[in-house]
Formats: sequence, C-alpha cells, structure tokens
Amino acid sequence: MYRPKVLLPLLTMGLFFLATPAYAHAIGDRYDLPLPMGFFAVGGAAAVVFSFAVVGTLVKGESRIVGYRRFNLLRFRWIEVVLSGPFLWPAKILSCFLLWMVVATALFGTTRAVDNFAPTFFWVIWWVGMGFLVALFGNLWALINPWKIIFTWAESLFQLAWPGQSLHLGFKYPQRWGIWPAVILFFAFAWSENAFSESASPRELAGMLIGYTTITWAGMFVFGKQQWLRHGEVFSVIFGFLSRFSITEVRVSNPRECRGCSAKDCRSEDGECIDCYECFQYAEQREFNLRPLAVGLSNTMALTPSVVAMVMLLLATVTFDGFSATPEWLRVQSFFITQFPTLRSEFLNGVTIANTLGLVVFPLAFATLYGFFCYLMYWLVGRRVPTPTALMGAYVFSLIPISLAYNYAHFLSLLLVQGQLIIPLISDPFGFGWNLFGTADYLINIRVINARFIWIFSVLAIVLGHIFAVYLAHIRAMRLYPNQALVLRSQFPMLGMMVIYTIVSLWIVSRPITE
Repeated sequence: MYRPKVLLPLLTMGLFFLATPAYAHAIGDRYDLPLPMGFFAVGGAAAVVFSFAVVGTLVKGESRIVGYRRFNLLRFRWIEVVLSGPFLWPAKILSCFLLWMVVATALFGTTRAVDNFAPTFFWVIWWVGMGFLVALFGNLWALINPWKIIFTWAESLFQLAWPGQSLHLGFKYPQRWGIWPAVILFFAFAWSENAFSESASPRELAGMLIGYTTITWAGMFVFGKQQWLRHGEVFSVIFGFLSRFSITEVRVSNPRECRGCSAKDCRSEDGECIDCYECFQYAEQREFNLRPLAVGLSNTMALTPSVVAMVMLLLATVTFDGFSATPEWLRVQSFFITQFPTLRSEFLNGVTIANTLGLVVFPLAFATLYGFFCYLMYWLVGRRVPTPTALMGAYVFSLIPISLAYNYAHFLSLLLVQGQLIIPLISDPFGFGWNLFGTADYLINIRVINARFIWIFSVLAIVLGHIFAVYLAHIRAMRLYPNQALVLRSQFPMLGMMVIYTIVSLWIVSRPITE
C-alpha cells in the first residue's frame, strides 16, 4: 500500500540527473535557461506531486454532489438584455460575414498565403484565438457559430413558406454513433493542419471550408440542427468541451423546461441542466453564472468511448504539433524523404507520410498509456467496479486542463506575433493592393513577446494545467469510491501519469523550432 509513496519521490529525485541545455520553444530566439532543463522538469514534477498531497489532505469526504459557488449575472438587467436575441444580431451577422469573407478571399484573392486574409484569420485568429477565448470565458461559439446561424435563418424562411414543416428529413440520429462523426472530422482537420503541406494555401483552404460547410449542413438537414451540433459539428463539440473549464456557465433552473431538448437527457450527474445552450435559448428560468475555473469538468457522468477518443485526439494532436517542430522530428521527416524520394505531390510526400504516421501513432500511444494507468488504478483498489474501460470514461475530462495548458504554452506566441498580420490584412484582404482602413503598411512587432517570457509562461501553464487535472481526478475518485483510503490509493497511477506528461511537455517546449 505504501510502495507508491516511496517509489514516486525516488523517481522524481532521479530526474535531477536528466539535466541538459534547453531552448524556449515557440519562437525562434534562443533563450539559455537560468537552470538546466532537468531542474525545471523536477520542479514541475514536484509541484504536481505536492498538489496531490495537498488535495489528498484537504479535500476529504464523499462528494456525491459537486457544489460550488456561483453568481448569476442575469441579476443585472443589462446583461440579460445583451444576451437576448436582438442584441446578438450584430455579432451573428459579423460571424456570417467573416465566414463569407474567408471563403471569398481564399477563392478569389492572391495565392500568396501571407498576403491573403483567409489563412491568417482561419488558422491563427479564429482557431487559436477562439480556443483561448472559450476555455477562459465561456462558450461564445455556441452563440456565433455561422453554420448554425445560417441554417437557423434558412429554417425560419422555410417555415414561413411551409408553416408547420421542418427543414430536416427527420431521421433519428443513431445513439451508437456517439460523437464519432466529430472525431473523424477532427482527425481530418488535424491532418490538414499538421500533415498537409498546402494547408495555408488559400485555394486549398477554400476547398476545405466549402467541403466542411457541405457536410455540416447536410448533417443538419438529415438529422436536425441540434442533433448534428451535438454529435457531428466538430467545432461545437470541441469548444463545448473546452468551455467546461471556463469561468462562466449557462444553467436552466427548472428541469421541466428540458423536456423538449433534443438530447433527451441533457442534465448532468447531479441532475442539473448546465451548459446546454438549446435549453438555455428557450427557458424562462435560466442563469448565466460566474463559477470557479474547471468545475464544469467535474460534474459529468462516465463518458462514452467516442468522447474518450476525442479527448485523446485533442491531447495528442496539440502535443504532436509541438513535437513536430523539434529537431528530433526533423530527423524522422528526413528519413521518410530519403525513403520516398519520388513522392513529391502536395498530398503524398515524405513529410506528409511522416506527419500522418505521427498523427496516428500519438493518439494511439496516449490512449494506450491512459488505459494502462486506468488498469493500474483498477488493480490498486482491489478490482472493484468500475472496470478499466469505464474508468477511462470516468476520468477523461480531468485531462482537458492538460490539453489546454499545452495549447496555451504552444500557441501563445503564434497568436501574439503572427496574429498581428491581421492588422494589414483587414485593409487589403484579397491582396489587391488596397488600403481600406489605412493599416496596409503595418509592420509586425516581433518584440511584443520574447523567449524568456514564453518559457516562464509555458512552465507555469503546464504545471498549473496538471495541478487542475490532479484536483479533478481526485474529485472524480471521491464520487467512485466509498472511503478516503480507496480514493487516495486509486490516484497514485493518475499521479504517475501526470508527472510523466509534465516532464514530456516541458521537454517539448524547451526544444528549438526547426520549421
């Protein structure tokens, strides 16, 4: 029973001997660390271990119901007015305009990615920026999703012409599918981002957006808007997961108002309707609450294999995105280039093969490692229920803070430095030489952030992300096991996994960029 308490500190102490020179990842400047990399790894691991000890000591007792302080912002009349339909119209119109602008500039603008509005806005401002925003402040995407808005407008026009009719075929979404359509689409998206060499090409980006728009509206037409948003619209699924970490939530107070929800049972483990924007849109008794960070990830039932797969994919792809820019992965790419010298098309070449292999191997490796530690957990508590497979579903949301932390560590400099490109591009979105707003001559300020800040921020973000994960895993264990001894014993494997991933993450962000 006490062996893990001895082995883990010994393992941590042994990491002191891994000290090597390091560089700050994410921008090209070299930054010599004030201490060897091994000391940072040990410090990060020690912080995670210490947080485990603190949580295990202070957070005790059964936790069948997760309670937390919250403040209903709808007490302020002006906030309720802002969240009402008419006041959201400008934001909705802007969102739809930006979708049109991205497609139009990608199709008809210059083919030089750096001079075209579409690649910078889509990959940097929207994909990175929206992820940062929803994870901290709430699911804004649920309100301004342009595919959802345009389809809703089409539904309204259709019902005006044919009252009582719905703009969908009425097919019942197969529950056994879970969110597998979103998982498949997210893998395709991750492949285009990390493996496809022409992902920044405006014309290729236009093709991807038109294809995704077609799939999204077809899914809504066949199964209904809400069902496809829950299961197939990949960005609604992902941003919905990330927003559970945020400081805001929407809540419907009266469960009877959830009877018409397309989810059938949208309530959480405690019977509360939280973060269901379909119910929130029509409910009379509703709340828009401030809440502590990360608590939205704790109030969930055991999740399905498709949700586990999506979280594994999120965690693995952001890690691979960072690792693929290191000298170590450059050697892998060089190997495949030499093995396939005749393959030089944009879709099939040595780099694409290497990166595709990485995108397949990383999620499988993460899932295997996670499954192994869940089996250890199952074994340590005396093979009690739930089974290892069920444990993977029970604990998987506790890993989201880790994914978020690495996402912030890896992409902050991209957003702050390369994101400045949007300033000249709003004046000349098509690359035709315009200067609509007088910003076309703006020069990027590369000193807005430096390698020293990025490294310190990355270390803090990664360590804090793992501390949040330790806390959430502990809360989940308190729901699963009847006493404190079993709770603590079950968490040693999770702690070991968190320590390993902390060290790996810090090592990746310490490597110089080769892209």
